Amino acid sequence: MTHARAVAAAVAAAVLVLTGCASEPQGENVDPDQVDSTEIPELGACRLLTPADVDQPANATRTIGCDEKHTAETFAIGELPDEFDDVEYDDEEVGEFAYRTCTRQFAKFLGGDESLVLRTIVSWAWFRPSEKAWDDGARWYRCDVVGGNAASAEYRPLPETAKGLLLGRPDDRWLICAVGETVAAGEKVPCAQDHDWRAATTIKLGEPDDKYPGDEVVASRTKAFCANSIKAWLNYPARFEYAFTHFHEAEWQAGNRRSVCWARTSD
Repeated sequence: MTHARAVAAAVAAAVLVLTGCASEPQGENVDPDQVDSTEIPELGACRLLTPADVDQPANATRTIGCDEKHTAETFAIGELPDEFDDVEYDDEEVGEFAYRTCTRQFAKFLGGDESLVLRTIVSWAWFRPSEKAWDDGARWYRCDVVGGNAASAEYRPLPETAKGLLLGRPDDRWLICAVGETVAAGEKVPCAQDHDWRAATTIKLGEPDDKYPGDEVVASRTKAFCANSIKAWLNYPARFEYAFTHFHEAEWQAGNRRSVCWARTSD
């Protein structure tokens, strides 16, 4: 389910989960009371989730105290709209609804704007009821902030609460950088670690109702903007290196309208 394209961490993680297929597993260390539950999950609950857990559409991992080591925190829950009462379990419109909802609430919860949330090392995952619970009439969603992204082999522990994590000047522990000759092939790491590239700015390519302009237009606009933006961000050096991550029609249809600009820098 992992995208082959080089995409920014937050969106990559979101689309990874959005395109998941129905599966019986509901995570590791499950709570029997949560397995196949039709009840809406608890807001603010913390869990020790792994990337393997996030690969599944449903999750029943035990909750733990948020003052304990945890890698996930539930920041949004709710009933799905009535229009989804009779749809199939893996209907892609359910995923699109969750993408829009979790993306909006994620930015609000962390205290960052659209640009900043694309440049953080943390991301989000969403879960629906199990297939059995769905057949029993359950129609809820759960959005969790997780301490990593789609490229993470394991997640980093989160603070007691991730609420307001990006307010003010965010700590470099939570901003995304890359190590390697190129951003696309490089390992994504927190900017507090040694790095070669930093996700410095973003470009907005359209409004919510705009049609996808095509891969060539997106790439061209992104490249031109990032060249100027990164030069300014680096205070107009005589020579500099930059890179960019742009998205494609699938991400556009899911709601993303931004590309990410990267600066070659160890700062």
